[in-house]
Amino acid sequence: MIIVLTSEKPVSNEANQINQLFKAGLEILHLRKPTFTIDGYRSLLDQIEAKYHNRIMTHQFPELTQEYGLRGIHLQEQERIDLEDALEVTIQLYKNKGFSVTSSFHSKEDIVGCKADFEYVLLSPVFGSISKAGYEGKGFNVNDLNHTIIGMGGINEATLQKTYDLGFKGVGVLGGVWNTKDPLDSFIKIKEANSQVVKNTN
Repeated sequence: MIIVLTSEKPVSNEANQINQLFKAGLEILHLRKPTFTIDGYRSLLDQIEAKYHNRIMTHQFPELTQEYGLRGIHLQEQERIDLEDALEVTIQLYKNKGFSVTSSFHSKEDIVGCKADFEYVLLSPVFGSISKAGYEGKGFNVNDLNHTIIGMGGINEATLQKTYDLGFKGVGVLGGVWNTKDPLDSFIKIKEANSQVVKNTN
């Protein structure tokens, strides 16, 4: 599984580039724009072809799931912690409406300690981050966990094999796509390499 997260920085012609990624076979896009208002999210979603909306997880403004028929909501780490006892009820409410719920983690211990039933979780940073300077990788080995864990941080063509060797079920890519000269070309190369790695792993 390959997930692409949107860039926090402005991207020229972003909606068109996202449409091209979906056209090239992107399974899931995580829409994460911390500086955007709900109208900023709507503006971007309005420019993304409606047929791809059911492949988008939103990191903010969960009401957009219903409004646009999105795939589901992603709970950031702090948001998940703040929900406390209401976490499992919140997840169930979205699941009952047919939406997926995922979350972010930064340690294996927190994944083990969290009893909530997420479709998958993002764990980072696996390797030194491409998009965040000084964000050193922790080389998590998750072979001993039964969760569906997606590895993030420093993911590109060159680190795919190692990511799967560490027990991850998929990869989340940010800088490996958006911090390159040609995001679409970079995604296609990662997708092709990923197919080969998954084939070899199985």
